[in-house]
Amino acid sequence: MKIKEIIVVEGRDDTTAVQRAVNADTIETNGSAVNEETIEKIKLAQEKRGIIIFTDPDYPGEKIRKTIAERVPGCKHAFLPKEEARAKNGKKIGVEHASDEAIKAALEHVKQEWTEGEGEISKEDLVDAGLIGGPGASERREKLGRKLKIGYTNGKQLHKRLQMFQISRDVFIEALYSIQEEEM
Repeated sequence: MKIKEIIVVEGRDDTTAVQRAVNADTIETNGSAVNEETIEKIKLAQEKRGIIIFTDPDYPGEKIRKTIAERVPGCKHAFLPKEEARAKNGKKIGVEHASDEAIKAALEHVKQEWTEGEGEISKEDLVDAGLIGGPGASERREKLGRKLKIGYTNGKQLHKRLQMFQISRDVFIEALYSIQEEEM
């Protein structure tokens, strides 16, 4: 599988894992303090080929993702669920620990940028869907995060995460129906 865009990862081990799974070029941030030189490289790569941000599903990885997304508009996002990024000993989490199949699946589910305002999901939609407040909301958010490949969030962060991963209203509703069918 050849990836046209350049994939932004955290470090050398992530590059090794990604290149083992797919044919792709990477840019390494070398930690969560993304420097100006790296941001400039990412901006240039975005102009020339496009960028996919593919960081670890942990706090530092999310911090890197947010920093880059704020500074480099139009990035695509790939996400790896925590359970698929866990080391064999169960202690560490990272892209470098994922199987080739998990990496391929994450990259196949890259979300495209939405047109601003088109089909936006409101916070009221999240309450109406039983994702914020009420019994079972946490479990539904967890199932939704898995279905949409955006990871688990608390109620306050769900709206931001849906926007960050550019989930359309149609995709959101389809995932909700799927979760409701599973609950029956």
